[in-house]
Amino acid sequence: MEEYKYKEITGRVIGAAMQVHKVLGNGFQEVIYQRALEMEMPYFNLSFKREFDMPIIYRNEQIGKRRVDFLVEEVVSVELKAVIKLEDVHLAQAINYLEAYHIEVGLLINFGSKSLEIKRLINTKFKKSLNLDLAD
Repeated sequence: MEEYKYKEITGRVIGAAMQVHKVLGNGFQEVIYQRALEMEMPYFNLSFKREFDMPIIYRNEQIGKRRVDFLVEEVVSVELKAVIKLEDVHLAQAINYLEAYHIEVGLLINFGSKSLEIKRLINTKFKKSLNLDLAD
């Protein structure tokens, strides 16, 4: 069986998301799930930053920034959606964010469907030497 990088962290994030979905179900706006997940993650012993400003780098220059829904344990990006069905565009967007932020692993979690949808994302272009110092 293949060993997933940061599987222990992503497993706890998924557990927290499952608890939120179990309590709230589907049908709320994304921000409601963000707030609930923010409250739930400490129960799963996760450190995180919510709506963390991440620089978008192009040719070694910052050309803008975007807020990632959650940056968990400084290494896993978590993007939330509240749509009826995840589309390819949502996956492409989340993967683009991983590449732009130079993060290796991410989760795309959709609370909008009847069953919680979770996609594990891997940045295949990730290079350790390009990793930005996110502690600042």
